[in-house]
Formats: sequence, structure tokens, C-alpha cells
Amino acid sequence: MGLFGFGKKKKNREAEAIASQTEDMAKEDAQLDDESQQGDDAAAGERMTGQIPEETSMTYEGRGEEYGPWDIDEDNAPDFDEYMSLGAFYIPFVRGIQLRIKASRADNTLLGATVTIGRSSLELEAFAAPKTLGLWDDVREDLLEGNANAKEVPGIFGAEIELPVKLDNGKVHTTRIVGVDGPRWMLRGIFSGPAAEDPKSPEAEILNRFFSDIVVDRGEEPLAPRDLIPMAPPLTPNERRERDAAQQDGEGAQLPGKPEGPFNSDQETETKTTLSRGPMFSELR
Repeated sequence: MGLFGFGKKKKNREAEAIASQTEDMAKEDAQLDDESQQGDDAAAGERMTGQIPEETSMTYEGRGEEYGPWDIDEDNAPDFDEYMSLGAFYIPFVRGIQLRIKASRADNTLLGATVTIGRSSLELEAFAAPKTLGLWDDVREDLLEGNANAKEVPGIFGAEIELPVKLDNGKVHTTRIVGVDGPRWMLRGIFSGPAAEDPKSPEAEILNRFFSDIVVDRGEEPLAPRDLIPMAPPLTPNERRERDAAQQDGEGAQLPGKPEGPFNSDQETETKTTLSRGPMFSELR
């Protein structure tokens, strides 16, 4: 079972997990220098191509036709040949953005990813969803029931959750929890830093467009609704091409490191990857 479980107790655990995640992210953002990434932010903003609505709303119209996140099989999806693959989804290369991968301490199973630019972060997780119904409405309701400080507000991607997080120093930081439904999947994003607190900030625009550009690969493996979609170690476009060439020669059969079936997010650790537009590389440290 993934992060989102069924029943009242599991809903409470989910809300506690969200609060813990957002508090950790807010603490990291508060420690970053205000001016350290302004140059990279501006450059990254010039390179973004994802389309997003101009106005906030409680509904998200046009996903899969005009706006993302996208499904891998949709005709209007962006060309993800030059994206980085994470198994469950593909993400674009943007100058100035860093990528951190969450993994289980127990077996190193990959659980999610966080991209950071300047003082803002976006945590990403993809979940399996029912064939006929979306998942975000139910998840949003669970979050509201599990945290008295959570508030439902209109957003770029439709209704989202605004959740204030109080730090040890007494300061309060706001996080945005966004969910978008696709064909048999839901992509969740937790925005923190200026991307959550100031909708007009350059970092908000960059990460909103980044989120909209993501291409989700649900796969065909059987997964229960709310299970995390299995992820795989990051692969650059060149690494994928080398893998595909090797498969054509009869070497290898599957995406390296991609497990079959669902997994959970009970215990997590992190590896870090740096994304840079231009030369494609993956740095693990």
C-alpha cells in the first residue's frame, strides 16, 4: 500500500506524513541564501516551454490536450526523448534545477523525487488511480480532514491544499499540495518556498511549468489505487539510448532497477542528482 492508505487511522498517518515532509522541506528552504540562485532562476525561466493556465481555478480544464502533466500515450504530450527518466515519470532538463531521489532505507526502493531551484522545492510522487474515477478529490478530502490548518484554495492546476508549517524558530512557511489526475494515475506535487508563498515569483512560474511538462508512465503492472507507481534510477537520454541499443543486441531486458509491483514509503533516505541543461549527465552524491 502506498502513502495514501484506506481507513481513518491510515488517513491520519497520511496527514502526519505530509506534515513531516512539508516541515522538513520548509526547514531546508529557510536555510538557503535569498540571492544564491537568482541568475539561474532567470535563465531557467527563459528555457521553460510548458503551458499553464493564466488564472487560478477550482477545476483544471484542458489536461492532456493543452496542459500537462501528460500521459506517455497522449498525442499532445511533449517530446520526452531528451527528458530524464525516473521510471514512473519523465522530467525535463532545466538549468539551475537540482534533483534529489528518495529511497527506502530497508531495500533502496525509490519512493519519490524532489526538484529544487533557488529557495523553492517541488516534491513529486506518482500514484496508481482507478480506471474510471480520479483520485485527487478523495486525497484532498483526506488531507483536509487530517489537518485542521489545511485549507482548500483555487490554483493553477485546479483545487489545491494550502498548508502552513511552523518551524522550530517560530516562523510559519506555507506549502502548496497539488494533485492532477491522468489516465489511471495521479501526480502529486508539494511546493515549498517562494513557489508556494508568492504565486508571482519567478520560482513559482518555473516550477509550475516544470510540473506541467512532466510525462507520466503508468505502466501495465497491476497496482491498487493509491499505490506508488514504481520508480527507477535516473537515466539520461544518452543512457536510455545506450540501453535501448543493448536491448536490440539482446543484452538486458528491463529498465535497470525498476521493481515490479507496489511498494511503500515507510522509511526513506536520499541520494542527490544534479540536473543541468546542455550536456546531459547524472551525478550521484
